[in-house]
Amino acid sequence: MSFQTGLSGLNAASKNLDVIGNNIANAGTAGAKKSRAEFAEVIASTIGAGGGGAGQAGIGVEISAVSQEFSQGNISVTGNELDLAINGNGFFPLIPLNAQGQDKDNPSLYSRSGIFKLDNAGYIVNNNGEKLHGINYNLDGSQTIGPLKIDTSTSNAPTQTTTVDMQFNLDARADIWNAVTPNTPLTTYGTSITTYDTQGIPKDVKVYMRKTALNTWEVYTDPTSAATATASNVATLAFDTNGKLTTPGPHTLSWTTANGTFTGSTNFTNSTQFASSFGVTTLAQNGNPDGSFTGIKISESGVITARYSNGKSVDACQIQLVSFRNNQGLQPVGGGNWVATNASGIATPGTPGTTSLGSVRAGALEDSNVDLTAELVNMMTAQRAYQANVQTIKTQDQALSALTSLR
Repeated sequence: MSFQTGLSGLNAASKNLDVIGNNIANAGTAGAKKSRAEFAEVIASTIGAGGGGAGQAGIGVEISAVSQEFSQGNISVTGNELDLAINGNGFFPLIPLNAQGQDKDNPSLYSRSGIFKLDNAGYIVNNNGEKLHGINYNLDGSQTIGPLKIDTSTSNAPTQTTTVDMQFNLDARADIWNAVTPNTPLTTYGTSITTYDTQGIPKDVKVYMRKTALNTWEVYTDPTSAATATASNVATLAFDTNGKLTTPGPHTLSWTTANGTFTGSTNFTNSTQFASSFGVTTLAQNGNPDGSFTGIKISESGVITARYSNGKSVDACQIQLVSFRNNQGLQPVGGGNWVATNASGIATPGTPGTTSLGSVRAGALEDSNVDLTAELVNMMTAQRAYQANVQTIKTQDQALSALTSLR
């Protein structure tokens, strides 16, 4: 019986060394989780054993389970925007490579490793070619659930200018314009702003200001018609005695460009009339030219925003994480992935940073949670246990040899 006891100890110690070796081997694997071998005593059958509290001798040891420890690993900054780290609970849902049929767009693999890239079709994939699953935002405003895709070939369409915002100070010391006096300048001040037509062609639009009465100014866009101002190209600004604008708008002005004339809504909010030099504080408009794709930005809530050369940003998709009732029940399948089992329960998707899910850190990776120092100490302990069980078998062999040599 002692041979079998020692042999069970050898098998258990060997399995423990395998587990420790695997931990050490994956100390540098992003998102890897360490495991531990859990031992259980083996007892011979007690059927028919007498009462009176008589003990039953053990007959060895067995590995009852190899458990995973899902504690948080350190987060290391990489600078690669598509490197993603989960800070907290959750897993990335992945669609297996070459998935077919009804599973073509459904995740069945789950990972803590956030090493992702864009493939030649714009899908977000890991090194195994498995696609990251989540929510895509379509150009028509709808949403679809499936593999995340970023279209790097599509440009951001131009938008015509419809709103202009200006903020400036008009010198309260300026002379009042008098059309009767021929030598009086037609305009007192002026500035310009770049606007865009429906094709994204930039057009510089000039804006002129003249003081027409006490605390009253006209703003217009066409100097040729300033003498005969009309409502279509002139905005009247009134100031109170403190120099604060009382008619900020919006005012409707017509803008004349090489491609024709279009109408815009103009606001002069927070403009002033103080006794200081004319100066422009704000010039802004809502149009933009055509823009090409330049990169992405990922928020902690998992929203991936596409950025374009025209300064515009568009939400392209939303990363989702999944959680399980029992992480310990997940089955590792290699490649940094797990699959769900009855013990783990089904995957529950959600937005990063909500409920029990952690946040997503872009440009970073989660390190393995393996403690190399602790594993090396565990390895030495397991080695001693292995040697001790070898000694048990050796001693039993010597005792048996002495017994068989009796005459």
